[in-house]
Amino acid sequence: MFRTMMKSKIHRARVTEADLNYIGSVTIDQDILDQVSILPHEKVQIVNNNNGARLETYVISGERGSGVICLNGAAARLVQKDDIVIIVSYALVSEDELKSHQPIVAVMNENNEIIELLEQEPPLTKLEI
Repeated sequence: MFRTMMKSKIHRARVTEADLNYIGSVTIDQDILDQVSILPHEKVQIVNNNNGARLETYVISGERGSGVICLNGAAARLVQKDDIVIIVSYALVSEDELKSHQPIVAVMNENNEIIELLEQEPPLTKLEI
């Protein structure tokens, strides 16, 4: 049996752009992608903290060091510039791999800089930022 488990999470990133006229996806700073082990073209779920919208798309590599988080195409109707989003990737994990599976959680600041990398989410209902 395989279980779908959280692999990587970018927590509370600020959307820097929303481009309705681009062909679908989310553009993310390649430095951020490297830190959370998300690859270009990988499927991600995006949760908008501002309006509750949830969507799935794929990743495009953005300029290193730019802090870019840009929702492209139809997703730009659900997410606007300056919205706060959570970006999650998942992996199919076998029963044998479950004991060693370690997700990566990047906690972001308002400039889309990683302020903390966690191997799991804290058992709190509210993360102090």
